[in-house]
Amino acid sequence: MERGRTVIGSPSLWTTAGVSLDLTGAIALASAGLWLIPRRDRFGGAGTAAVAALFLTALWAVMEAAASASSAIAVDFVTSLAESVRNLAWLAVIHRFFASDGRHASLAPIRPVIVSLAFVEMMHFVVDLVFARMEMDEQILGIALEFGVMLRLLVTVGGLVLAHNLYAGAPREARASLRWPAMGLAVLWAFDLNLYTIAYLAGTWPYEIAALRGLSAVALSACIIIGGAGNREDLRLRPSRAVTFQTFSLLVIGVYLVAMVAVAQWLSYAGGNFARLVELAFLTLGSAVALVVLPSRRVRAWLKVVLAKHFFQHRYDYREEWLRFTGTIGSDQSAPLGERVVQSIADVFESPAGLLLTPGETGELTLAARWNWREIEVPAVAMGKSAIAFFERTGFIADLDDVRAQATVESDIPEWLCDHPRAWALIPLVHYERLVGMVVLARPQLARKFDWEDFDLLRVIGQQVASYLSENASQLALAESARFEDFNRRIAFVMHDIKNLASQFSLLARNAELHAEKPAFRADMLVTLRNSSDKLNALLARLSRYGSGGVDRVEHVPAHDVVALVMERFRDTPQVVLAETCDVAVTASRHSLEQVLVHLVQNAVDASASDKPVFLSLAVEGLNARFEVLDSGTGMSAEFVRNRLFKPFVSTKPGGFGIGAFEARELVRAMRGRLDVESREGLGSRFTVRLPLAAASDFHPNYAEKVA
Repeated sequence: MERGRTVIGSPSLWTTAGVSLDLTGAIALASAGLWLIPRRDRFGGAGTAAVAALFLTALWAVMEAAASASSAIAVDFVTSLAESVRNLAWLAVIHRFFASDGRHASLAPIRPVIVSLAFVEMMHFVVDLVFARMEMDEQILGIALEFGVMLRLLVTVGGLVLAHNLYAGAPREARASLRWPAMGLAVLWAFDLNLYTIAYLAGTWPYEIAALRGLSAVALSACIIIGGAGNREDLRLRPSRAVTFQTFSLLVIGVYLVAMVAVAQWLSYAGGNFARLVELAFLTLGSAVALVVLPSRRVRAWLKVVLAKHFFQHRYDYREEWLRFTGTIGSDQSAPLGERVVQSIADVFESPAGLLLTPGETGELTLAARWNWREIEVPAVAMGKSAIAFFERTGFIADLDDVRAQATVESDIPEWLCDHPRAWALIPLVHYERLVGMVVLARPQLARKFDWEDFDLLRVIGQQVASYLSENASQLALAESARFEDFNRRIAFVMHDIKNLASQFSLLARNAELHAEKPAFRADMLVTLRNSSDKLNALLARLSRYGSGGVDRVEHVPAHDVVALVMERFRDTPQVVLAETCDVAVTASRHSLEQVLVHLVQNAVDASASDKPVFLSLAVEGLNARFEVLDSGTGMSAEFVRNRLFKPFVSTKPGGFGIGAFEARELVRAMRGRLDVESREGLGSRFTVRLPLAAASDFHPNYAEKVA
């Protein structure tokens, strides 16, 4: 009816396309019906009705093809009748679907809606029958077209509402069988809704769009086949997150461009003398806003969160996350392992920076690596042993915003983390119930609360990273042990030769003491030989301490005397300045303490320019004496302090043996003391030696051991 009451005839190209697509749709629908006959029980009580509806829809598609090739009003009437029968058949299918899970009884409006839509289709049939038998002019034909289109719109809108409620209101276990039939009906009626809306607004039949109706029939048959397939879950559309985000971005851009064109057209129609000026200003402002907002990282992060929350069952694409994680850990070998560890975890939340804290020699967490976070100040002891025990026992992932808001976690998180506004999260790295590190993440562009999926992913990644760190530490320990073995083997030969030489000198001294003729010569020879023998024996004793950490006898030593001896050694170096001293005694070895301080001062001088002072100070700190060597030289990175400074056989000096810093630390430990280092690249370094006071050792003989 609709075609016969408008301009007769359509372009031959669209006619050919329409006939081809309609016949293709008819073949697809008939094939789907034949395929579904032995499988109709997969749709429950609606299977038989669905088969009948498929064949009736195929008949309608054939009539559509015939109507596209002919302009006879009788053909239009039969086609309209076939479309009414098609709609009634699918309304019956929807009713059977509702009856399959009992919702036709629990949802009272369902049956009246279906009956009302069936009544509208019957009314449309009566109207077609009446107008087909009447002779009418063009004006009456237009009115008949509008009336018929309005009735079709009522049916399509009602059908879309029913299809939506069929799937959205179904129990979760029933949605798998209803998803594809509901989608197919939605495609069929959504196409008709757009077709009849355009026909109503334009007052004429849109041949170009009507020629594509066969596509909706093909889509309907495909959805029915997928819904009836046994492996329909495998056919479920699962776009990747990257494709979804890019598609949504293109959709946003498209909507923006359409809105811009619509507003510009409205301004051109509604504006007055300044219409073009207002239109140009609006386009300029809108383009500027788009250029500023769309490239924003915060906007992109917000879009990703929204899409992940509403389009995917899980927030993360675990395949992509794991590939990115392994790529970050294993690809760029030029970056230290600590930085790669931080980056691999930070990428999960798009965090821009982070820190890696690892246990030091005494058990506290110290800074091991930074990644894009140079401005944060990290103390020498980043986290105490009580916090380590808590995280090691619980594996708790701390949201620092929650910690700041309310003290709900008794984890003894240090103040420097809570006070820094960018510090966002703490992720413990636990390996075999032992904490091997802690990652601190900076706040991302779009911070959000952690949920169960975040915790699960971070625990898995944390365990994997912890295994990498533990394996790397084991490899370094094995390499160090191998170097020590070689070093000890070499020193054994040196000690043997020096011991023989010392024995010869001692024998010479004894013979000279017995056989020398001149007393003056004898005395002079004895002094010389004894001094040489003492020096060689002292050297032998020092060499024997390598690898054992031994020192000379520990006794009460005036600390200011040792400092004075060190200053005497550097009297020709004016940049060495004694900043502070005090009269205090410590429990130590005089020779070992002097050796440690001389080494630290010499290193500070080597690292500083000739016009930069090096300060040596002695002060009392509680029950300890504190020796400090402070310089403003080149400084050292946290990675160097952590992984290289105290490693033997690693030296930055040409020809250096690389055991000076290691020996100094071992000597201080042997005296039951502690050596700490604070350094920043470009600012300088501070070496602090703490030794127990003699008074404290007298008060409690085991105090030094307890401090250590």
